[in-house]
Amino acid sequence: MSEHFLQVPEWSWNQTAIEEPTYVHQWVKPLNVLERTPDLILYGAPISRSSISVSGASLYPTEFRRMWKGFATYNLDENVDLCSFQVADAGDVAMHTTDILLSHQRIQKTTAYLAAHYPNTPTCMIGGDHSTTACAVRGIKDAFPSETIGILQLDTHLDVRDPKELGPANGTPIRQLIDGQVVNGENVINIGLHGYYNAKPLIDYANDHKIQMVTLKQARKQGLINTVQRALEQLSAKVDRIYVTVDMDVLDISVAPGVPASTPGGLSAIELFDSLLEIGKHPAVRHIDYVCLDPSKDSAVSETVKVGTYAWLQFITGLVLR
Repeated sequence: MSEHFLQVPEWSWNQTAIEEPTYVHQWVKPLNVLERTPDLILYGAPISRSSISVSGASLYPTEFRRMWKGFATYNLDENVDLCSFQVADAGDVAMHTTDILLSHQRIQKTTAYLAAHYPNTPTCMIGGDHSTTACAVRGIKDAFPSETIGILQLDTHLDVRDPKELGPANGTPIRQLIDGQVVNGENVINIGLHGYYNAKPLIDYANDHKIQMVTLKQARKQGLINTVQRALEQLSAKVDRIYVTVDMDVLDISVAPGVPASTPGGLSAIELFDSLLEIGKHPAVRHIDYVCLDPSKDSAVSETVKVGTYAWLQFITGLVLR
């Protein structure tokens, strides 16, 4: 049992009792107070010691929740109020101060616990660096050992660096899952690759294991939404459940400076928002994470945290529109 790894989130900013919530901080409820099965379970994995580069991504789950005060539950563009959709916050997985492997084991066990006890409820993990994705996917495999998992990855990087050289770092999660036979390479689709940020040996590994690489240039030429829809249809035809991982460094540095590996030439905020709306609509998507957002690298206006919160709400809007 792994529920003891979950720490109750800070709810000090959620003290106002009103009949009908209008802002996100009034709408999301702690998992331990709900009387019915929620429509989405949220949990945090605040670790960044496993990041190759210096990262404060462990700060994001808290800053993400603090940003809720700035967002209403009503989506003007889609004419959808999210209030009737119940999001439950399970809190954050307790991280060990120094033991990375123990922290990773806790993320895996907690994800397995949530998936097994709420088998029909989508889960959303807020990282943390990208090493957390490998832990979460292994946890889902523990909960559903007979099922095949596909991964849709929105990322500037392949994340297939060798853990034998780096340990279970943030540049290795996809390789960990493929080498560990948790996921087949042909069931991984990466959309958002661009520029000069993946060395040739990493491309060779991806080709050898049949990872499907869609560059951002290709996606824009084909139409980004069409590309995302085709990827989801392709995966859903082969796998039992889809895990979506959103590395926030897929965004252009101009809109998301608060990531450890910010790059020029990435997605615009609108492209990410539109993509996540489509992802949320697809019934085979059962799990999602948002990783590698470092609030300490943001400016005073917290633009990256705001983009991350908006991106999360877009996914939920897609779930409602299912």
